Amino acid sequence: MSKNDGKCDRINIGDNMEQLTLIMITIFILAVTLVVAVLNIIQNRKNKKYQKLIDELEVEKNTLDSAPIMPELSKVETLLKNEKLEVIYNDWKERFDEIKGSQIPKITDMLIEAEYSLSQLDYKSALYKIAKLEMEIYKVRTNTNFLLDEIKEITSSEERNRAIITKLKASYRELYQKFVASKDDFGNIASSVTMQFENIAKRFELFEKIMDNNDYTEVSKVINAIEEMLRHMEVVIEEVPSIVLTATSILPKKIKDALEIYDKMKRKGYPLDYLNVEYNISEANKKISDIMDRCRVLNLEDSLFELKVLMDYFDSLFSDFEKEKNECKIYEDTNNTFKAKLESVNAVVFDITNRIDDIKNSYNLSENDIITLNEISMELKNLNSDYKVLISHTGNNTFAYSKLTKEIESLNLKLAVIEDRLDSTLDVLGGMREDEIRARQQLAEVKQILKEAKLKIRDYNLPIIPKSYYVELEEAGLAIKEIIKELEKKPITIEILNTRVDTARDLVLKLHTKTKEMMKTAMFAEMAIVYGNRYRNNIEEVDKNLTYSEIMFYKGEYQKSLEASINCINKIEPGIYDKLLELYEK
Repeated sequence: MSKNDGKCDRINIGDNMEQLTLIMITIFILAVTLVVAVLNIIQNRKNKKYQKLIDELEVEKNTLDSAPIMPELSKVETLLKNEKLEVIYNDWKERFDEIKGSQIPKITDMLIEAEYSLSQLDYKSALYKIAKLEMEIYKVRTNTNFLLDEIKEITSSEERNRAIITKLKASYRELYQKFVASKDDFGNIASSVTMQFENIAKRFELFEKIMDNNDYTEVSKVINAIEEMLRHMEVVIEEVPSIVLTATSILPKKIKDALEIYDKMKRKGYPLDYLNVEYNISEANKKISDIMDRCRVLNLEDSLFELKVLMDYFDSLFSDFEKEKNECKIYEDTNNTFKAKLESVNAVVFDITNRIDDIKNSYNLSENDIITLNEISMELKNLNSDYKVLISHTGNNTFAYSKLTKEIESLNLKLAVIEDRLDSTLDVLGGMREDEIRARQQLAEVKQILKEAKLKIRDYNLPIIPKSYYVELEEAGLAIKEIIKELEKKPITIEILNTRVDTARDLVLKLHTKTKEMMKTAMFAEMAIVYGNRYRNNIEEVDKNLTYSEIMFYKGEYQKSLEASINCINKIEPGIYDKLLELYEK
């Protein structure tokens, strides 16, 4: 390689290094420029955001500055006809001057400070001042709105109050007309109601006088008073007629009726002291008098409720009277029934006690049976003693019949227990004779039933009677003979006798039932065969089945005969069974 070539290589390397350096510097400058541009964009956005907030707050400040307080105050100046309104007006003027001269300029200064901080890019300070500015504007806006509302309360009060008073006058007229239309229903309270309407009319006159004097601070008091009085009059018009009617007519009549019933029942001997009727009626009259006194001054508080309580009391009192009458009847009926039962039980126990030796000789009795009878006798003695005490209380009219009824029912329960024990004991001690009598009666009954069964068989000439029927007939006859044997024994063993009676009765009743069923089936089967003969000549199958039915009939198989005839006829004439049954029953 020549020297020139080496020199050229060094020159090329140097040029490349310079180009690379230039590229790096260019990239660096571009990066810095980009960063600066991004920061500027962020800063501009933040400036615009905060500036927008400041501008909005300035608009709100201008809105506060232009609030129509002064024009409203000017309207108030024309209404200054009394010292009270003048004092209020001066207070409003001072508050307005405070807003105009101090609070709004303060907001202006705070706006300038916030804008300055923003221009210096002191975002933290700017944000803090904006927050304080928002709070100050909110405070001033509240003060302004509150002051403006107070002033408008006066400046717009005449129109508003006139509208209110017009509605109130309409309500007044409506209530008055309703009162006049039903004035008779108010009785001696009508004068008080009329006077109250006059008082309300005077309030309307007072309203006009206040409005003429522009004393707007008193207007609301007068309107509120009229509204309250009219609301009260609505209640008066609604409730007073009911109060007067109840207190002067309905309740006095109930009291009169209650006293008449009370006196009549007392004369008849009803024990009514527990109801405290005389004291409660005295208190009721006092309460009615108090209600009417309050009603005359139109104080109706709880009057209807108190009257309803009195009405409910007298309704319940009438119910108590009726209850006492019913209880008296129940007591007398229960007493008569109890007395009859007690006498009957006394007679039975007395009779058993006197005949106990004869019973012991006739039947084997245990000592427990005798002890039980002695206990029953003692319990019955105590019950007789308690009943005498009850009768003495009944005679001196000390206790209410409702209580006497409970007492007699309690004694009745005790007597029922004694009766149950006595019945159980009599089943052991004296029931043997009753069982014997009953057995003889049932013997006659089963004989009669058996006789009727035989007569039924004879009445209907059956072609054949099944052998099983004769077997059952013989068993029933033997069972009857067994009863006769037991009755002829001395002493009679009641347990065996009862068994024989039960057996005979079951067999005879079974035979009687079988007789009825057999006869019914036979008659029904014969009727079906006769009815089916009309189809015999035309239908071979019917002829065949009816022939079979006749064979069964003459063999004594009456059920099979009926089934065969009914089944074949039913195919030709559905429902024939019900039809034949209807004919049979007729």
